[in-house]
Parts: sequence; C-alpha cells; structure tokens
Amino acid sequence: MESRTATMAIDARQQFQVLLERHRGIVSKVAHTYAWNADDRADLVQEIAVQLWRAYAQYDPERKFSTWMYRIALNVAISQGRREGRRHGHTVPLDEALHDVADHNAANPTADQQIRALHRFIHAQPPLDRALLLLYLEERSYREIAEILGISETNVATKTSRLKQRIRNEI
Repeated sequence: MESRTATMAIDARQQFQVLLERHRGIVSKVAHTYAWNADDRADLVQEIAVQLWRAYAQYDPERKFSTWMYRIALNVAISQGRREGRRHGHTVPLDEALHDVADHNAANPTADQQIRALHRFIHAQPPLDRALLLLYLEERSYREIAEILGISETNVATKTSRLKQRIRNEI
C-alpha cells in the first residue's frame, strides 16, 4: 500500500509539473503585472508555484486548468502586493519592462505614447481592476474572467465597460 501511495504522489507531481510548464506563461504574465523588478518577479513566480502545488490536490480536472491557475496566481500576487505595499507604504507597480516595450518601437512614437499611457493607467488601478484588465487584454471570455476573479459575469461586463470608458477619457 505504501508503494502505491508513493507512486500516486510521483504521478501527481509529474502531472503538476507538465501542467505548470504548459501554462507557465500565465505565471509569467501575472508576475510581470504585479512585481516591480526581476528579484521581486522571481520571488513571486516561486511563491505562485508553491501555492499552486499546495492547492493541486483540490484541483478539479473537470475544470480548465488555466482558469484555476490564473485564480491562484492572481490571488497570490494581489496578497503579496498588499503585504509589500503595507511594508513599504506603496502599491506594487507594473514592471518597468512593460515600458521598455515601447522604447524598442521608436518607428511609431504615437503608438509608443499610447502604450506608455495605457501602462500608466493600468499601474494606477487597484489590484482587482489590474487583474481584470490583464485577463481582458488576453481576450479571456467574461465567463472565464468571472470564474478566475470570483465575481459575476455581469460585474465583469460592468467593470470592463467602465474601465474602457475611463481609458478613453484619460488616454
């Protein structure tokens, strides 16, 4: 019996590693959205992976892994951001690398300015709205965004509409 339990644990670990590797972009996007520098990003990626592994036993394979993963990753990032904000007296901004994307595309200064303005807008949002914008910009459905963030589809639609209007007005 002990041997069978050990084999099942190894299988679960291998399955988890495969799924984590397949969807590593999710962890990377969340880390880049909520961490300021490379060291903080690395710490956040590690913490997200640890929390995903801890929660993996409760994962329901009937549901999309990416949705489950996003929910945990965003919760970890938002919680860590709040802790860091309290510790340092500020919120965790978007990564500087997002701004560097525009610097490498000098061919169209208007597009660069718009990208910078959008990043500043996103940076200024509370964590939940920042998460909503990340998922919306990834073209996730309202249903999936609602499931990940734990809010209703109607709430997603309302918040998204308001955020888009604010972007139009402010940028």
